[in-house]
Amino acid sequence: MILSGRGVTAVLGPTNTGKTHYAIERMVAHETGIIGLPLRLLAREVYTRLVEKVGQHNVALVTGEEKITPAMARFSVCTVEAMPRETRASFVAIDEVQLAGDLERGHIFTDRVLHLRGRDETLLLGAATMKPILEQLLPGIHVIERPRLSQLFYSGSKKITRLPQRTAIVAFSADEVYAIAELIRRQRGGAAVVLGALSPRTRNAQVALYQEGDVEYLVATDAIGMGLNLDVDHVAFAQDRKFDGYQFRNLNPAELAQIAGRAGRHMRDGTFGVTGRVDPFDDELVQRIETHHFDPVRVLQWRTTRFDYASLQSLRQSLDAPPPIGGLTRALPAVDQQALEHLSRYPDIRELATTPERVEKLWEACALPDYRRIAPAQHADLISTLYADLVRRGTVNEDFMADQVRRADRTDGEIDTLSARIAQIRTWTYVSNRPGWLADPTHWQEKTREIEDRLSDALHERLTKRFVDRRTSVLMKRLRENAMLEAEISVNGDVFVEGHHVGQLAGFRFTLVSGTEGPDAKAVQAAAQKALALEFEARAARLHAAGNADLALGSDGTVRWLGDPVARLSASDHVMRPRVILLSDEQLTGNARDHVAARVERFVNHHIATVLKPLDDLSRAEDLQGLAKGLAFQLVENLGVLFRRDVADDVKALDQDARASMRKHGIRFGAYHIFMPALLKPAPAELITLLWALKNDGLDKPGYGDLIPVLAAGRTSVVTDPAFERAFYKLAGFRFLGKRAVRIDILERLADLIRPLLQWKPGTPRPDGAYDGRRFMATTAMLSILGATPDDMEEILKGLGYRADSVKAEEAAAFLAAQAPAAAEAGSEAPAETPAETSDEHDADASEGEAEAPAAAAEQVPVAEAAEAAEPVAEPAEAAADAAADGEPAEAKPVLLWRPGSRHDNQRQGHRHGGERQGDRQGQGERRGGERNRGQQAGERGERREGGRGGRPDQKGRDGKPQGGNRPDRGERNERGGKPQQAKFEARPPRKEKPIDPDSPFAKLAALKEQMKK
Repeated sequence: MILSGRGVTAVLGPTNTGKTHYAIERMVAHETGIIGLPLRLLAREVYTRLVEKVGQHNVALVTGEEKITPAMARFSVCTVEAMPRETRASFVAIDEVQLAGDLERGHIFTDRVLHLRGRDETLLLGAATMKPILEQLLPGIHVIERPRLSQLFYSGSKKITRLPQRTAIVAFSADEVYAIAELIRRQRGGAAVVLGALSPRTRNAQVALYQEGDVEYLVATDAIGMGLNLDVDHVAFAQDRKFDGYQFRNLNPAELAQIAGRAGRHMRDGTFGVTGRVDPFDDELVQRIETHHFDPVRVLQWRTTRFDYASLQSLRQSLDAPPPIGGLTRALPAVDQQALEHLSRYPDIRELATTPERVEKLWEACALPDYRRIAPAQHADLISTLYADLVRRGTVNEDFMADQVRRADRTDGEIDTLSARIAQIRTWTYVSNRPGWLADPTHWQEKTREIEDRLSDALHERLTKRFVDRRTSVLMKRLRENAMLEAEISVNGDVFVEGHHVGQLAGFRFTLVSGTEGPDAKAVQAAAQKALALEFEARAARLHAAGNADLALGSDGTVRWLGDPVARLSASDHVMRPRVILLSDEQLTGNARDHVAARVERFVNHHIATVLKPLDDLSRAEDLQGLAKGLAFQLVENLGVLFRRDVADDVKALDQDARASMRKHGIRFGAYHIFMPALLKPAPAELITLLWALKNDGLDKPGYGDLIPVLAAGRTSVVTDPAFERAFYKLAGFRFLGKRAVRIDILERLADLIRPLLQWKPGTPRPDGAYDGRRFMATTAMLSILGATPDDMEEILKGLGYRADSVKAEEAAAFLAAQAPAAAEAGSEAPAETPAETSDEHDADASEGEAEAPAAAAEQVPVAEAAEAAEPVAEPAEAAADAAADGEPAEAKPVLLWRPGSRHDNQRQGHRHGGERQGDRQGQGERRGGERNRGQQAGERGERREGGRGGRPDQKGRDGKPQGGNRPDRGERNERGGKPQQAKFEARPPRKEKPIDPDSPFAKLAALKEQMKK
């Protein structure tokens, strides 16, 4: 075998040397020509370029799956497998001739390189590594070496998310390609995908997606290394090992350079590097890639073209023929030869392949490509079916083919499903293009082409939907073009830029939709903000003119305008004047921002002044002077509630005019609190709690806002939660009393019920619950207003500083029975003294409270409902009688007689029950919010020191009633180092009465009383 290289020119060099462009220019200079390319995708690209030069009617496209053959075509573009073995064309070119060393397809390239010639000119295009072997096999060949038009540089290792734009990321498995593309979509907006398994139409669409700038990244296999003209600046290897059809192996330097050479176009330099888990390239490898110095190709893959069709055995033996000359090596069995080996073992095939014509037809059928990448035995089964039809019927059974085509004609499913259907339909596209295989090939060519195109489009759509964020890609493209972006905002605040939903505008803050991350997110946000500049101005104007009904203040301190947050409140020096912080982007500036800030501040001040009007009016009151003004200031600072014991001295020093002026502002002087009943409602309580939380950093403290629903439900008392911040009870209008908290106004009503029981004089008609004038019993009325059980009542009374004496029910019943005759006799002689006739200051305050009671009473639980929850408390005598009537042998429960406590009680109990004393102290009152840490009983004592009507120091208490007057009682004098303490209920010598002021209203009441007696 003697070969000649005369008339053959080899144009060799690395990528980006313009070899393919040179071949196209040479071919159109001839009358006729044919060019062979390694990929159907590349053939399509060259076909398009030729059509642009010489017209569609002059160019034919021939591949295994597609034929476009105009009648007068002068030029043919083919895949190397579709090139004829002989031609009369004037020009022949074969691209990527280095593939003659490929284990799978190399023998086909070798055959065309050695035997196919143009009449006038033959060009072999490929890598410089082919020069020695071509000169050896084709003596006389003319070799032209072309340098690369641009430089290629190594840039090291980078994370995938930090790769520059216009990067091609290379991997060698579909799973890896998809995983990388998914990561790029989440981080950088999207990527195009190019796989060898994709149909040419899908690959073209994906490449166009990248080339047109819709995405900035391309994730591909080594399919991009075969002459695809891509606008790539950087190539990153995410893998450096691949399966070559026989084994997994590392790519050699020449293969790496072939792929890396896609970076850089024409005179623009390119870079390459590694990413992911690939180790950085060593210096030697980098140098060889950058300088394009690789080991030469030493042998080409070869397989005979002289087939012996005498029999199956003869054909198989001819395929095993050794190469006739040096520089060639026998190729490993390809797909067609593997199929022949399987079919030769099928009895029915051996029965059919009995003549040279049938053996040749069998070998032709074995050339069917394995697009489905299935096992050789399965592929051989399909070929067996087709071959049997060709031999027995003369053509493939069209019913069988129609059934197979129909199964593939579905566009539903995901990427893998569509890829499998495309592989299936490509098989039948190939069958329809084989001459003589079908009775109506034109019909099936059109039908299979239509289905393949439809499936390819569906696959492209799925790939784009999965791996490309269309919103981001379109915006990126428009930004690169410096185009003016069009934006619109829906009524619910959705922002659309160029028709794509990019985010949500709430108030004056723009938020990108989820999934937009990385550097592209900044660009999208910048585009949206640029387009939204006018909208911010318009919204600011609308808010400035908005009414108060359009604004609302939430319990979290957020101010909302038509539902959108526009500001939040923060603490300031004055608790009633919080600071307003706008919630807006930087684009809200200048006058627009000033107008928004002024309007929100005006609303907040108006809202506080309206909801807390009594407190706001008090803070501005000009009719209060001296101590009254100071007390009002403290009341405002404490948001409407003061514990009376904390300001006992100030209250005691107030004269009647000062008290009256304060009462005009809605202030009530209760037994336990100085408070404003109008604020004990849900709306004021909620705002008060918010203002306190802002001042004391309490928005995140446990219990914030949890007590307002309790107040709104009309509950008069509630079980306390130890985890809650204790101040929240006071802010919501409740007094914390250990295990239970009671509404402040209800406690004052309780004081009104207890007061006459401690003022009762034995011998007069006994009110319900009175015992001996020094102690009292809990009554149903008390339980009703508190909505509490007897056990709860114990906790509440202990918390208020009362102490209980336990008496047997029989003794209590006997004592009350003994009191009854005397009370009846006294009742017949004189009317009972009413609370209004007493001289205690509490009665004056209580009577004042009665005038204010309707508002508070409207909020309490109905008596019937409260009575259901509370056990009725029976009188001891009645309880004993009932027990006797029922014949119950059980001993009756002891009766608790309550009396005001003293420090002496605590000291005495402390010696016996230290743990109890501590518990009582906790139950007696709060130790937060500025309360004095000296025990509840001391506070009550301070209240008792407030004395008689009008603050007169000479009034006396009676029967255990807390003493009035300006000086301490005997127990207090003992605490301060005075005389020894006297028993609480011991009779005392009367103090000297001071002359009564004739102008005092109490003197007039006393005179009226004397007249009534007469």
